[in-house]
Amino acid sequence: MSGVGEILKAVGDFGPFQKRLVLLTLFPCLGVAFHQFCQLFMVPHLPHHCDTSWIRAVGPNLTEEEQLNLTLPRDADGAYEQCSMYSPVDWDLDSIVAYGLNATEKCNNGWVYPAAQPPSLLTEFDLVCDRKELNDISQSIYMLGLFLGSMIFGPLSDRIGRQPVILISIFLQGLFGVGIAFVPHFYVYMAFRCVVGASVSGITMTLLALGTEWVGASCRPKAVLISHCCFAIGQMLLAGLSYGIHNWRLLEIAGSAPMFALFFYIWVIPESARWLVTKGRIEEAKKVLQKAASINKRTIPPGLLEQLKPETQTKPGSVLDLFRKKHLRKVTLIMSCTWFVNSLVYYGLSLNVTNFGLDIYLTQLAFGAVEIPARVGCIFLLQWFGRKKTQAVLLLLSGLVCLIITGIPEDQPMVTTVLATTGKFTASASFSTSYVYSAELFPTVVRQTGVGLCSMLARVAGIMAPLIGLLTQYHRAIPMAIFGSVPVVGGLFCFLLPETCGVDLADDTGDGCPPVEVCENANSISENEHMKGKDGGQDKDCTKTTYF
Repeated sequence: MSGVGEILKAVGDFGPFQKRLVLLTLFPCLGVAFHQFCQLFMVPHLPHHCDTSWIRAVGPNLTEEEQLNLTLPRDADGAYEQCSMYSPVDWDLDSIVAYGLNATEKCNNGWVYPAAQPPSLLTEFDLVCDRKELNDISQSIYMLGLFLGSMIFGPLSDRIGRQPVILISIFLQGLFGVGIAFVPHFYVYMAFRCVVGASVSGITMTLLALGTEWVGASCRPKAVLISHCCFAIGQMLLAGLSYGIHNWRLLEIAGSAPMFALFFYIWVIPESARWLVTKGRIEEAKKVLQKAASINKRTIPPGLLEQLKPETQTKPGSVLDLFRKKHLRKVTLIMSCTWFVNSLVYYGLSLNVTNFGLDIYLTQLAFGAVEIPARVGCIFLLQWFGRKKTQAVLLLLSGLVCLIITGIPEDQPMVTTVLATTGKFTASASFSTSYVYSAELFPTVVRQTGVGLCSMLARVAGIMAPLIGLLTQYHRAIPMAIFGSVPVVGGLFCFLLPETCGVDLADDTGDGCPPVEVCENANSISENEHMKGKDGGQDKDCTKTTYF
């Protein structure tokens, strides 16, 4: 046993050192929120029509209305078609006016957009008509980047450390984020967005692990969910930033360039003491623990530091370690399912809640605002009811709201909107719970690998969510029925997980006992020896390492 858990209690659960660390995790969350939703403001809905300037060669004095009337067909409502035009002919203007044009074709010479519009992805890369789906494809490519980042940075963080991965991810996000503003082609844009998505996964997962491994059990939810609230604030700031900057290239620079200011993290972000001990780097662990104790104005008993001896070199964790033992295999499968259904219902609802009757900026502001009480409420729910019950009930509520929506008539959009907003509230709270719960369930040696695997499944769900929305062409209730039934099943599975509220983090895969069983066994031997009472100022934590 490393004894690092005992030393961390002596250092303090949530002293100035941990508070400073949590503060440092907030700034990257603003950039993460920007990249998650910035494309919504870069592809505005604009009227457009085919470029029919060919007729100017025979009719240079035509007004714009006359040109459109001669060269564009009209739809059933009498409006000009946006994606087709009359085929050009080698006639003089009088013949065209007298006989008219009948043959139509797709827009071969590009499109015309309203004058005085600031540059946008839609106008620069013609994301309309047959190219319209490229907008959704690019969002899926971004989600693919999140998926790849989960697969790469999770195991990498377990191998080379939390601090290097955070710095690498910040550098990649800043470099490729600014680089997006200078791309000449849309396919290059999608490639850069994929890298940015990977960096977002690296930042979110690794900051989660670092905060979890430094903050005590009683304050762990508070530390993690504060960063989630900052993510919601980032969504609201995005609404203001995009309202003031309409040029998509300048907006991308404004949202990405500040990441370079975070390079001072190389001097202030500490490495995880738990990770250092599992790697046998005891002297480094002692130094960082003593520094934390000094900042917290606490003293570590010399006897505790002597316990940090590299008796055996811990093998690096791998994905296979998550499935070798029965207890860890169950946790991995259920938490992977939980993340998957969380992401599916979250993005499913987010893509459908559009009928607020507000413009896009106010809508984005509302989307961010509704997440703040959800994230803050999680801090109290996790402490009052524990992780397992909170996770299960929130998933069940998210699913039930979606199932109720399937029975609401189409002529009641406001009722649907209120219910969908409620569903997003519970889905956001459930997502925050998943972050805290999974970080506590996986041992240190495979924590990032386990969270990375769960995050990979969440990204797969994020890619699937818009595709499921296409099923409305068969029946409008099918997508919501899927978004509702899946989280209900996932919520029921959560009742099979062990409770981790007030339990020490496990450092290795142990001998197969889930944490609750270890606590109960310890209690049966000697409650006073293994439990801390209220006089200790902490929740009832097992003072010995709890194994999975």
